[in-house]
Amino acid sequence: MLQRLDEIAAELATRAETVAVLGLGSAGAQRGRLDGHSDLDFFLVVDEGATTRYATETDWLAGTCPLVWSFAHERHGRKALYADGIFLEYAVFTVPELRRVPFRGARVVWRRADAPPGLTESDVPVPRTPYDTVEFHLNEALANLYVGLHRDLRGEHLSAARFIQGHAVDRVIALLRLTDGEPPYRDVFDASRRVERTYAPQVLPLAEMVPGYRGNAAAARTILSWLGARFRIPAPIGEAIEALLR
Repeated sequence: MLQRLDEIAAELATRAETVAVLGLGSAGAQRGRLDGHSDLDFFLVVDEGATTRYATETDWLAGTCPLVWSFAHERHGRKALYADGIFLEYAVFTVPELRRVPFRGARVVWRRADAPPGLTESDVPVPRTPYDTVEFHLNEALANLYVGLHRDLRGEHLSAARFIQGHAVDRVIALLRLTDGEPPYRDVFDASRRVERTYAPQVLPLAEMVPGYRGNAAAARTILSWLGARFRIPAPIGEAIEALLR
């Protein structure tokens, strides 16, 4: 994976309008995360006027291995698959555009001699809830359970699953982070990443919290029980959730 990124960077280094290649995710500063299931995330930084060309054309990628599939997933970026199974996700920016993108943990794979310093640091703060507290995450989880159970009873099982088995579980993970300490290699953009490696099933019983489309009530019972074992649940909302479960 890292050799492929080095090969891509070597090709780009021969082109006058390219400024830098930045590895991200497991190809970035946290390379200890890299394994056989990783995809290859990177930013390509180019001169003004070259963004569209590099975001739409893929000739610069095909020199090391044939591309078998790709598509534009945003204005600046593409996802692509090499014939040998390496999956890419990348975006193309000018230096001023890069300054407006929130990201963390980047690594310079290659940079032009006149590239400006500080390319691995974003000027934009990571999006986060303004209320990153135990009180907020506990009450938000309870709200998710309450709304989700009402939707489940209405027959909106998919929406209910997203509230109960998605949003409420995210709040549970946030509570563990606040009470058990910051986990290693935490993805600040996706709380679900690597939680199975961080928390044992007896600490975070995900199989019971995320049982599937028809399991919303069972998931809600597990999450409510988990919350009640660790925190004081306000009686009015706790009783309202219990009533829905009955």
